[in-house]
Amino acid sequence: MNFVHIPVLLKECIEGLNIKKGGIYVDGTIGGAGHSKEIARFMGDGTLIGIDQDINAINAARDRLKDYGDHVKLVNDNFKNMKSIVQSLGIEKVDGILLDLGVSSHQLDEEERGFSYMKDAALDMRMDRSNPLTAEIIVNQWSEEEIHNIIKEYGEERWAKRIAEFIVKERQKNKITSTLQLVDIIKSAIPASARREGPHPAKRTFQALRIAVNDELGILEKAIKDGVDLLKPEGRICIITFHSLEDRIVKNTFSKLEKPCTCPPRIPQCICGQVPVVRIVTRKPVIPGEKELAENPRSRSAKLRVAERLVLK
Repeated sequence: MNFVHIPVLLKECIEGLNIKKGGIYVDGTIGGAGHSKEIARFMGDGTLIGIDQDINAINAARDRLKDYGDHVKLVNDNFKNMKSIVQSLGIEKVDGILLDLGVSSHQLDEEERGFSYMKDAALDMRMDRSNPLTAEIIVNQWSEEEIHNIIKEYGEERWAKRIAEFIVKERQKNKITSTLQLVDIIKSAIPASARREGPHPAKRTFQALRIAVNDELGILEKAIKDGVDLLKPEGRICIITFHSLEDRIVKNTFSKLEKPCTCPPRIPQCICGQVPVVRIVTRKPVIPGEKELAENPRSRSAKLRVAERLVLK
């Protein structure tokens, strides 16, 4: 299957990165190289470091970026390790970083990966195939309380308790091994009146399982701070999120880096010694316009936030 991934907020990302000719850029989630191809085009004789934990993405990117030769360095790894990855390439600082979070269109469309609640497949959901944890292990081996907590916290699902109860009850009779088997359990747990409104009834639970399998939220704050540490003065970090939990982490982390002072408000002068390290470029998140939404409905929940590394005195 071809690795098809329509880059979301492409023009806005390129503008946000403020790309310089000859600069060094990191795409921490290279996917189908949609964003990276534009970055490479704008940077001229610069360097692009493309990272992805999905080997299929790396192989697709290698093919699509072959015209840029040695200007592109591809690494099959998780962006949480980008600091050590960049340094292992003999590079100390970079001019820009892009993180396009969440699941790619290709991963959703590749049936055997188990990301989609619309296609029957094994309950996998791993972005990194070497990860020992799968969605099948979670639904069959984790406690009812643990399943309830991740569906509630990561899926923001109001019926999390009932869904967890129904999963545990079903697995006592039959092992839960397929996506559509799980979808049927979720549908039976959610009252019919509630299923008639809003998104697909399995959407939030599948999102929660995917986040848990890949530890998507656990790695994010540290990755942002590591990314900012890697930036040259006036370098930019651009992050695209697809749900409120990710967006909240990005927003709060940027805010802490822009206003790190921990002094009580009553103290007239800062004595904590914490200095701002970024300037937030996007006070409100950038969202897709009507044209992009019409061309790519999967972009509807995307939000882009941008911060710029300050020149430290």
